[in-house]
Amino acid sequence: MSSELPFISIIIPTRPGESEIAALAAVRKLDYPRDRIEILVARGKQPSVQRNEAIRSAKGDWIYFLDDDACPLPANLQRALSYFNDPAIKMVGGPNLCPPDAPLLEQVFAVVLSSWLAFGPSRARYMRVGASRPSGEKELILCNLAARRADLLELGGFDESLYPNEENALMDDLQKRGGKLLYDPDFVVYRRPRSTLRAFIRMLMTYGRGRAEQFRLHPTPGSALNFVPPLFCVYLLVGPWFGWLGLLPLAAYGCAVLAQTAVSAKDHGLVRSLLAMPLVVCTHIFYGIGFWRGLFTKLRTGGSAPRVDVALEKLML
Repeated sequence: MSSELPFISIIIPTRPGESEIAALAAVRKLDYPRDRIEILVARGKQPSVQRNEAIRSAKGDWIYFLDDDACPLPANLQRALSYFNDPAIKMVGGPNLCPPDAPLLEQVFAVVLSSWLAFGPSRARYMRVGASRPSGEKELILCNLAARRADLLELGGFDESLYPNEENALMDDLQKRGGKLLYDPDFVVYRRPRSTLRAFIRMLMTYGRGRAEQFRLHPTPGSALNFVPPLFCVYLLVGPWFGWLGLLPLAAYGCAVLAQTAVSAKDHGLVRSLLAMPLVVCTHIFYGIGFWRGLFTKLRTGGSAPRVDVALEKLML
């Protein structure tokens, strides 16, 4: 009986006036009883605030977060159902994959995002990696994330002073309280990467800034790896002053980039991997610049952030 299944609220933040929401068409194809789903489209200009408003208005036992351009597989809710039978599991997530018909440049960006050298363990957000397993904030991503509403409310929702990385801080809090987070490589949405080089670079800087701000507000040992790109930027500035000894690490780095290109070629083809090679280097530089910026930005805490208007639209399938 469909009435015995958990009621699910699907939350989709989007900008004011956005008329084409790709996620809505995909949601209508989900393999789940329509009378057990509600959709909340939250329009505004601060996604963490939008999501919190929607969580408070939601009726679902679970929340399924999607970005407005994320298209989930029809089986996703049924997959989540199998995991949430274990009360210890608080979140389930998986990768967002580049559609196979995306333009070449976007496919090249996808190669970069899925490479270990560029994104480390976070590459699991952009490609299927391994088997279903306990996971954490390095591998899960908010554009494709299911969670128990009661746990979100207990923690007060997302930190509204953070964007991006609001979900990372929340995941850390859940795990500190003993909650389990799960990564399923087949819990998939399709979502196109940024469409231009300028937008891709802006994204890298935003990710770096967000991570630094998260570290300042919610420091954890897990953020140690994120200090590598900003320190790499410092090395690029001072390394040449030490002569050939200072250039030895750069030579080793060049070998690592070549090795990553060879590995990527096995999964993505030689042409796309060669085009991605300089962008791997750009990832470290621009993420690092963004991180340095985030270490010195003015943080809005304690309710100091201006109130953002959110318009909620509730839809039933």
